[in-house]
Amino acid sequence: MATYSKPQVSILNGIVMGGGAGACIHGRFRVATEKSVFSMPETAMGLFPDVGASYFLSRLPGSFGEYAGLTGARLDGAEMLACGLATHFVSSDKLPLLEHELAKVDTSDPDAISAIISRFSNIPKLKEESPCHRMKIIDHCFSPRSMEEIISTLESEALDKKDGWISSTIQLLKKASPTSLKITLKLIREGRLQGVGSCLVREYRVICHVLRGEFNRDILEGFRAILIDKDRNPKWEPSRLELISDDDVDRYLSEIDDEDWEDLKLPPRSNLPSYAIAKL
Repeated sequence: MATYSKPQVSILNGIVMGGGAGACIHGRFRVATEKSVFSMPETAMGLFPDVGASYFLSRLPGSFGEYAGLTGARLDGAEMLACGLATHFVSSDKLPLLEHELAKVDTSDPDAISAIISRFSNIPKLKEESPCHRMKIIDHCFSPRSMEEIISTLESEALDKKDGWISSTIQLLKKASPTSLKITLKLIREGRLQGVGSCLVREYRVICHVLRGEFNRDILEGFRAILIDKDRNPKWEPSRLELISDDDVDRYLSEIDDEDWEDLKLPPRSNLPSYAIAKL
């Protein structure tokens, strides 16, 4: 999807999370509505944002990708447009007309398709409490080198400002798996210097290690706490960020030491001059 010459149009009229995000964010056109809800909530489940998230989150403005990936914050359609996750915003009541016009397209010219979508689109107003209004503090708090420094910076800001957003952000980070947070931060930071193919390969290696449970079993604990017992009180191991070294994180990005394991091999780029519409 990320390398198609085919212009993919994704209509995001609902929940866009995890794999759903991966099925659309890499496409050329991403149409959000007032019903859109985006999130990559994996760190709260002992996982990490995958499906190429280390590529697309790393390319959001400033440190907004770190904020979205580490906290799993939910963004609405207006916020998706503002930060670049969406390319257009169309009111949901106009979608039938938009789809009707797109269905008549007989060209793969992206400019022609963009012109059609633009006829139905508008720039929505951001909510007063939107994190998109807080880019300066997000850049300040989520740009430090390590997770420990990020949380320390947020806590310092909380002492200086009576701000519910800062407090809730700290709580989101402290509830997440410490290992997942450190893996996510490294992937996003290094993803800025990589192509989408390299990002996918590295994410594949990490998920192989996570599923094998070689270094910890946070994924099982996260699924227990959130999906099975639903007590939302996971017991992470290691339980604190300072117990996880850079070398520990690097192990997750290494190839699997098993003769039966194969690294991710991406197919050659498709150059078929066709057209697709995806709806989420």
